[in-house]
Amino acid sequence: DELSEKEQHLVQTAIKATEHSYSPYSHFAVGAALLLENGNEVMGANQENAAYPSGLCAERVALFYAGHQYPDMPVVALAIAAATNGRQVESISPCGACRQVLLEAEQRYGKPMKVLLCGTKEVVVAESAESLLPLCFGAKDLK
Repeated sequence: DELSEKEQHLVQTAIKATEHSYSPYSHFAVGAALLLENGNEVMGANQENAAYPSGLCAERVALFYAGHQYPDMPVVALAIAAATNGRQVESISPCGACRQVLLEAEQRYGKPMKVLLCGTKEVVVAESAESLLPLCFGAKDLK
C-alpha cells in the first residue's frame, strides 16, 4: 500500500515479465521492469543457455535494452519478480553481477534508482542500487 500507483504497476509488469523467461534448465523465471524518467517502461526476462555463463539475468536484459534504446534516459525504478513452476517466489534479490550493473546504471545518470524486490508477501524497497552493494566498486575507483 505504500507504493505509488506507478510503482504498483511496475511490480505487476515485472511479475508478467516472468512469463517471457527462457529458463528450461533452472525453471526459475525472473522478470524485470524498468520505469524510465520519460515515463516509458522496459521489460526483461532471464534467458538461459545450456552453456550456463552464456545466459543473462532479467535485470541486465532490461537495463541493456534500455541503455541501447534510450541512451540518455535515467532509470527511475526497477522492479524484479521471480516464479518457479508458475508460482511467484516468496522473495527475490539480484545476483552480484546484476547489482554491479545496477550500480553502474545509477552512476551513469547520477540519479538514484529505486529497486523493488517483489515477493509474495511484501515488496522490499531499496531507495538506490548503491544500497544493495555496500563497499561498491565503480568508475571512481578506476581513476
